[in-house]
Amino acid sequence: MRSARAGTSTSAELVTRSPEETEAAGARLAGRLRSGDLVLLQGPLGAGKTTFVRGLARGLGSRAHVMSPTFQLVRIYEGPLQLAHVDLYRLEPGAALADLGLEELLEAGAVVVEWGERLPAAEGLRVTLEPLDETTRRLRWTW
Repeated sequence: MRSARAGTSTSAELVTRSPEETEAAGARLAGRLRSGDLVLLQGPLGAGKTTFVRGLARGLGSRAHVMSPTFQLVRIYEGPLQLAHVDLYRLEPGAALADLGLEELLEAGAVVVEWGERLPAAEGLRVTLEPLDETTRRLRWTW
């Protein structure tokens, strides 16, 4: 999330033992989001990024069915706070990210980006999901 702590970095870690726990971690984070917040998700295929986003959307009051926006690039989930779900997997590094309209999406609500490492200069909360086994994930937050 945006922070007044320019130039400083803080981190936290959590281990989840099921997809439901990963989703619940996203729902807990949702309670801290506000309009203009950017969440950048990192992790390999199958790490649980979309599961985490499902929790964010649920925590923000959306009843929409959350799925990866890989082929759409952006999905919008309406609720008391709009959540834009962006997936950069199919974009080539260095692609014109301005075409996604991230600034406009941030003005309208919170934005979560899967494959957030493709936005290296972006300021926001970085969440790394690391699979430890079939169901266990280590989540690291850096902001």
